[in-house]
Amino acid sequence: MYKSLLLGLALFSSLHASPLARAQGEPSPASAETLAQAEKHWQSVVQREPANAAAFATLGVVFSQEKKYDEAIRAYQKALALDPKLPGLQLNLGLAHFKRGNFLAAISPLNAALSADPQSVQARTLLGLSYYGAKNFADASKHLAEVANLDPGNLELRRVLAQSCLWAKKYDCALEQFRQIQTQDPNSAAAHMLSGEALDGLARTPEAVTEFEAALKIAPREPEVNFGLGYLYWKLSQFDEAAKYFNAELAIDPTHPQALAYLADIAFKNNEPDKALPLLQKVVKQRHDIRIAYVDLGAILTQQKRYAEALAALRQAIKLDPSQPDAHFRLGKLHQSMGDMTAAGQEFSKVRELHEKQNEDVASKMVRPTPTVPQ
Repeated sequence: MYKSLLLGLALFSSLHASPLARAQGEPSPASAETLAQAEKHWQSVVQREPANAAAFATLGVVFSQEKKYDEAIRAYQKALALDPKLPGLQLNLGLAHFKRGNFLAAISPLNAALSADPQSVQARTLLGLSYYGAKNFADASKHLAEVANLDPGNLELRRVLAQSCLWAKKYDCALEQFRQIQTQDPNSAAAHMLSGEALDGLARTPEAVTEFEAALKIAPREPEVNFGLGYLYWKLSQFDEAAKYFNAELAIDPTHPQALAYLADIAFKNNEPDKALPLLQKVVKQRHDIRIAYVDLGAILTQQKRYAEALAALRQAIKLDPSQPDAHFRLGKLHQSMGDMTAAGQEFSKVRELHEKQNEDVASKMVRPTPTVPQ
């Protein structure tokens, strides 16, 4: 959704230089010795001294500077086995996992680094972003809130925190971050979108529409803003308005799978299955995680008596979210069509159990950026 969310974290580039790296004589950019020479040197040191934890740790630093993160991780893990108390080692290991995209694996060493130095902004920031990358948004918001309080002017960090709050369904937290961002940047389209997502999560969808309209006025070609506004109108059953904004999103990104899926759903609701079906087939070919596409696809295939295909589509929809009753209802209708009344009754019983459809807010539909630390 927000391409620039994490680009503003350049101030955290100091994460590359931990106390361990400095203590062990990490080659600096000004050094005459190249990284290749440094790697060769420290490789020879660890071969001569296989019990030298500091040498393995320094080799890991060199590998990290060369962006050889898998090799760096192995070197740090060797150092950790030899001397788990070596200063800065856990931080560097966590950073290497983070840079490699191993967000879940980064959490343990970063927690250890933070325990060793509770005042480390580096460790806490990386830990918060790792929880974010691992989709543990509640813990991400907790740690990122502490960092944001130390740096109130960092708008990019506040946006990451706001999105963490959204995905953790801490909507009041998200709104507070929006207020902080708006104070410093009244013309932030991203902030209006975040506010809209939070308001929608609080079941204040008409107010959410107002926020997305404000974002659209500021940045009419901002990715996701047209889709988000379309989705809010879709929730309000204003399908003509919704279609207008889904088409506007497709004018920016012709392959936008969510916009295609909801346009197909509108066609299906308008009793135009021949128009909906090719759109749905295009969506599921691109993505396998858009639930509504599988629900509608299953319903249309059932109408066409393509029962095996319909069954596969509806089972995928239920796999993606078993708490939503619409897929169970469609599956029950399919079993009825196939003459299996026992299976149909079981599905209709599940529908009754799920009598109150779980709210799907706009935040759950928007693109979530991957956390990164600038190279």
